[in-house]
Amino acid sequence: MKPLLKKSNLSQPRQCLIKLFQNVNFGKVDLLVRSGEPVLDPPPRVIETRKMGAQKGARAESDLADFCLKEQVVELFLTIDEVRDGLISITLKHGLPFSVEVERTSAC
Repeated sequence: MKPLLKKSNLSQPRQCLIKLFQNVNFGKVDLLVRSGEPVLDPPPRVIETRKMGAQKGARAESDLADFCLKEQVVELFLTIDEVRDGLISITLKHGLPFSVEVERTSAC
């Protein structure tokens, strides 16, 4: 997959995932991936991180219909394309993927 630059170019599951990231803002999302797409039914497991005295709630960008994707989001979707099928745990900071742990079955 070549990097997509705008949210509107993404599949519906990928757009929903970005919206979820913006709403969580800080935390972790455990996401099932099938055939290179996020599985949103059942919903991913979300662990929200809250810092006392810090910004709370969704990102201001969550109300925008379309926008250019940040490099971190493009890298995440390239990782999802590579994994194809498996479970990934995504750590979010400021509504963006910060790190990804990939769990997948591997045969010898």
